[in-house]
Amino acid sequence: MAGARAVPGDAGARGAMFRSLRNRNYRLFAIGGVVSNVGGWMQRTAQDLLVLDLTNGSATALGVATALQFLPMLLFGLWGGMLADRYPKRRVLLVAQSLMGLLALTMGVLTVTGAVREWHVYVMAFTLGLIACVEVPTRQSFVVEMVGRKDLPNAIALNASSFNLARVVGPAVAGLLIHMLGGTGPIFLVNAVSFLAVLGGLLLMRASELTTPDPVPRVKGQLREGLRHVLERPDLLMPILMIAFVSMFTQSFSMSIALMAREVFAAGPSSFGLASSMFAVGALGGALMAARRTKPSRRLLVGGAISFGLFQIATGLAPGYPVYLLLLVPTGVALITVNTTANAGVQLAAAPEMRGRVMGLYVLVFTGGAPVGAPLLGWVSDLGGPRTGVVIGGALTLIGVGAAIMLTKAIGRRTHAAVRGVAAAAAGA
Repeated sequence: MAGARAVPGDAGARGAMFRSLRNRNYRLFAIGGVVSNVGGWMQRTAQDLLVLDLTNGSATALGVATALQFLPMLLFGLWGGMLADRYPKRRVLLVAQSLMGLLALTMGVLTVTGAVREWHVYVMAFTLGLIACVEVPTRQSFVVEMVGRKDLPNAIALNASSFNLARVVGPAVAGLLIHMLGGTGPIFLVNAVSFLAVLGGLLLMRASELTTPDPVPRVKGQLREGLRHVLERPDLLMPILMIAFVSMFTQSFSMSIALMAREVFAAGPSSFGLASSMFAVGALGGALMAARRTKPSRRLLVGGAISFGLFQIATGLAPGYPVYLLLLVPTGVALITVNTTANAGVQLAAAPEMRGRVMGLYVLVFTGGAPVGAPLLGWVSDLGGPRTGVVIGGALTLIGVGAAIMLTKAIGRRTHAAVRGVAAAAAGA
């Protein structure tokens, strides 16, 4: 009898975990995202291996390619968030996704024909980053228009699950295809085709079922207004600062998986894909656990960030490839815990008319640290080996967590003092 009673409860838990998928528009969005994310991770794997092949295994060159892909977000990310507030988000996504597909097609043709050069990869990475300046904050802030505030944390966690399911499948499939087809060129072409799923999903959505806020008119000072909104709200400032420090070494850690697999453990393309997939298995598990939560918490955010730094260090010290693969799983769990908790907390706390600009700042710090962290740890890895780069990255992550906590407290005290001063002046008048 006890077993019989457990079944409905389990079904209810599963229903709660996937409740956002009851929304038709979100289902279309999620299905297209799964297909495109698989293609995207296949391309990311192919890009890393292509750079290593073109440069005879240079970690510095790999770091430069990674940095160029995220440098535009550091320079122009805030403007991308402002555009997300000004224009219909579905229309912006259709244009951005089309451009990304065209870019993948161009890179695939260059690689298949043997015309590709190192500088082509750099140009592609930078151009992709320019498009992402607008696409990423728009896509992030579009979710609440499909599912509403109540289901927003669940939808964010399911998006992370989709992303990391693709992270499991994409690198493994890419490694096998590169081995079977003898090159990285076809992978770029597959990714180009995958964008059709996203575009189809966006076109099939019912506009009448979207909760679309009124576009923000174009006036001066909108960027400053968005920054001031964040600085005056500790519930926004804390997760954004935490992501700023953690993400500086997130992208470099993904890069380090390639270096550790190839240079330390002498793994081939298929084994390198396995390492990326093990990291993604942990991230997928962490995302599914996050889908059960209804409210993000600061304790979970800080605990996840500390765990990520510690597991980074542990992977750098792994004595063998099997142990390294096992350690990648909890590392992925910790990282996705930080990402989903911060993302949900920021979107729930932001004012609707500010959400695009706040997410622009969030995405800026999430990706903008890579131009600093990736070349730095690439250079350290060239000097002291990949293990040294991974361990230093983990130590710097832990230092960043402490810095984020102290900065939030310091800015919060200053803001409260300023508010008290204004109130006292008003009372005196």
